[in-house]
Amino acid sequence: MLLAIPLMLIPFILYNVVMLGPGAGIGGLENQVMELSMLSGANWIVNVGDLFILIALVLLFIEILKSTRTGPFSVLDHMLSMFVFIAFLVEFLLVKGAATQIFFVLMAISFIDVIAGFSVSIKSAGRDVSIGL
Repeated sequence: MLLAIPLMLIPFILYNVVMLGPGAGIGGLENQVMELSMLSGANWIVNVGDLFILIALVLLFIEILKSTRTGPFSVLDHMLSMFVFIAFLVEFLLVKGAATQIFFVLMAISFIDVIAGFSVSIKSAGRDVSIGL
């Protein structure tokens, strides 16, 4: 049952925690996580928002791997992923603090999760069905 929980819920919750945190708001997304000096002499700065996108991409990979399995909870997993995308969309349209590029990219990753999950599941389920002709 726990495998049916969509992992894209994690970046959604993290974003809202940063937005609702004490004194954070939209400026909290620009907080610097780390800075590395590159060999070229440039400084590479990673912000909280960049870290959210990286986490979401890793979770998208895991979600696509989860969609290759067929089982009793795979349909539930896809339904819950769709609900997470709808939550992203509603918050993007209605909440002022969610109208950022970072939230839009997270929402797009969630949409790709829904579409890829359905596509991969349909393709893998088609291979599981054999017709005895």
